[in-house]
Formats: sequence, structure tokens, C-alpha cells
Amino acid sequence: MPDTNDAWDLLVRRTPITRSRLIADLTTLGVQPGSVLMLHTRLSSLGFVIGGADTVVAALLELLGPGATLVAMTGWEHDAFDFDEWTPARQEAYRSDPPAFDPDVSEARGDYGRLPERIRTWPGARNSTHPEARFSAIGHRAGWITAGQPMNYPQGPGSPLAKLVEARGYVLMLGAPLETITLLHHAEDIAHVPNKKIVRYSCPVKTPSGVQWVEIEDIDTSLGAFPYREVTGDRDAFEVIAEEALAAGIGVRGPVGESTSHLFPAPELVGFATSWVERHFA
Repeated sequence: MPDTNDAWDLLVRRTPITRSRLIADLTTLGVQPGSVLMLHTRLSSLGFVIGGADTVVAALLELLGPGATLVAMTGWEHDAFDFDEWTPARQEAYRSDPPAFDPDVSEARGDYGRLPERIRTWPGARNSTHPEARFSAIGHRAGWITAGQPMNYPQGPGSPLAKLVEARGYVLMLGAPLETITLLHHAEDIAHVPNKKIVRYSCPVKTPSGVQWVEIEDIDTSLGAFPYREVTGDRDAFEVIAEEALAAGIGVRGPVGESTSHLFPAPELVGFATSWVERHFA
């Protein structure tokens, strides 16, 4: 296995990817100026981007223009979603002196990549208030996208994902794997299927009177709301749904930098995924 320096050397030897190259590739892929666009990115797949995450965000904002909105799910690096799986010592330490979620300050989840944190901290960014399913947005409709997110079922009706669909927005998988399409959780939530797997957990949230533990109920977005393996076997269900949507003419695939990227229209993808779930599990 190469060490960190070797990996960096391999990366910087690749073709340099500039802001103008990204804009040209994204235009060819079909990104529309003025749209509401949700972003998922695997930055390393793009190649050696000159300027890194700053360049990617700047390129998207330039292409989208002043009337558009850029959205990412940012979550919280220190949420307690999987609290029951922690060691007793870690649980005790967290409960006795918990961090407090502040939507405008708390760090985005590290495993979402570098771009969500960059969007969260971009000048003028707006943030929704959910401690586990926070979304951040930049641009014309950022306030509307992030306002009023429900504490329970935060990716269902009234959520930023529901508003992405309402705005006839798009999802851009910028080198990111199809299994990470967060919008499909919205389809899971609104699908008319009984016996969805439900989770309940609590998170500490900053309030004017101090830290308050907020109880949350949601579909299981970690292990799956449905018994997907009965249908998809060892393949990830979201990847299967996305590939079948592409085969049905919903979304496009193309190169951006050195990556293979995808662009999906949000209403059509949610409609396809909802029907897929209902067909297999209702």
C-alpha cells in the first residue's frame, strides 16, 4: 500500500483540472443555469483539481448563476444517531458533557467528503436545523430550502429534499457513487408501504436555555427502511434503483474531469424510486 506521500504524488501527476474545465464539462453534462442543484461529490475522482473544494464550489456557482441555489446534505460530525453502538465509556462521556448542535457552527460530517463542509462555511450559506440530517444551501432560494425542516422524518414532506422536488431541481453526482443519492431517502419516506423500519434516537441541541436533548423518529436511513437484500442481493439498493432509472431514460451519465458523473432530475427520480419501492414491498 502506498503511504500518504506516495498517494499525493500519484494524485498531483494526474492531468490538472481547472475551474474552466469543470464548467465546460458540467455544461456538457447538462447542468442548467438558474436551477436548484443538490451536490454529492467524491473530490478525488475528479483528478487533481487546481484549488480543490474552493474551485469546485466556485465553478458550480459561476455556471448556475445568481438566480440558482446549490444544496448539500451536511449532517453533523458529532451526532448521536448510532449512540447504542458506542462503548459504555464513550456513551457516559457524551451524556455527562455533551457537545451541542448549532446549525450555523457545528462541523459537517467528515465521511460526506470535503465539499459539504465547504458549502456550509461558504459566505451567505444557510443551514437547516436538524442535528443529524442538516442541509446547507447557497444562493437565491437557500433560505426557503433550509427553513422549516421537520425534526421527525427530516427527509420526508416539508424537508429540503421535498423542496428540491417541488422546485424541479436536480441531483448532481459529481464522481460520487450512486449508492450515496440522499434524495432516495425521500422516496422511501413518501412511498405507501407498510412496516417500514423505524429508528428513534436523541441528540443534544443548543438552545437559549442550554443544551436540550431532542428525541427524533425517522425511517432507518442507515441499515435500510425495507428488506432490500431480498430484491437486490449483495448489490446496494440505491445503486440498483439509480441504474434502473438511467436505463429508463431518467438522468444522464458523462465525464467531468477524470470522473464518471451523473445528473438526475429530482421529481422524475423520486417518482421512479417511489414506484420501485412500492412495486417490490407494498
